Amino acid sequence: MHPTPSSTGRYWDGSPRSSRHPRPLRVAPTSPSRLLRAGHSSRCHRCGHRIDLYQRADHRTVALHPGELAVTHIPETCRWHLSGGIAYPHGDGSAWCRIPHAVLCPAQPPVCPLSASLAAARRQLAVRTRRLIDTKAFTPAPDPAASPSPHTPAQPSHPIVQILLVRYLTPSPLNAIQCVAQTRQRHRCPQPVLTPQQPAGHWRLMPTGPCHGQLALPDTPMAVYDLSHLPYTEQLRWRAQHCPAHATPRGAPDLTLADWQAFDPLLHAAHISTRLPHPPAPQRQRH
Repeated sequence: MHPTPSSTGRYWDGSPRSSRHPRPLRVAPTSPSRLLRAGHSSRCHRCGHRIDLYQRADHRTVALHPGELAVTHIPETCRWHLSGGIAYPHGDGSAWCRIPHAVLCPAQPPVCPLSASLAAARRQLAVRTRRLIDTKAFTPAPDPAASPSPHTPAQPSHPIVQILLVRYLTPSPLNAIQCVAQTRQRHRCPQPVLTPQQPAGHWRLMPTGPCHGQLALPDTPMAVYDLSHLPYTEQLRWRAQHCPAHATPRGAPDLTLADWQAFDPLLHAAHISTRLPHPPAPQRQRH
């Protein structure tokens, strides 16, 4: 006796088989961030552990530890909470909070006093980092301060860009800044932000200016890639870190956060250059 084979769309007893089609991820127009939830996770380039990237209220990025911890073991200066996808540097009144990854990262000094539980967690991450390095599963990124840069580089590795009258520090050279939007194959867009089809900025020598409203540094000139003369929509495209194909505000969602860092003359003093990357060619004298 042989059982009757069931059809593809039914179970063995003849009942219909219900198939669920996966729904694509979408970002609501009212969302404070155009970033998909899958794009919040990354890896620390110093220790190799997972981090969660979130935007702050001032549009800067903060790397938080993936798990929540009890506030009884966390100093008040290290407590963070999330609201609407935005990270805020204080507690929300609950018994749990998030902490910055810099508190536990074993490759950098702690940013706040450590309790006994935080010190133990930091030691555990240090052991895991050593195992990752020994098994060649992770290679720490070289320290940019350890290798001196040339006196007059052809292209700065971390240039300073001025967008909408705000200065940012870029994560890579201008021609290597990659679009953060998601493609139809659910991968990060490989196109660069700087394209020859779009108008480019100009290198200018601009004063360093004050730091957070305080007189911190002398008013010395520094090389800045100025985009202030470009149209408003083009500057918005640069700040969103999108290629021309993903420049529409209701286009594809972002797969990762933009890599801009708000420029600080004190924190980013090593990246200040007092000479233009490409000085203009000398003009020939007419006889």
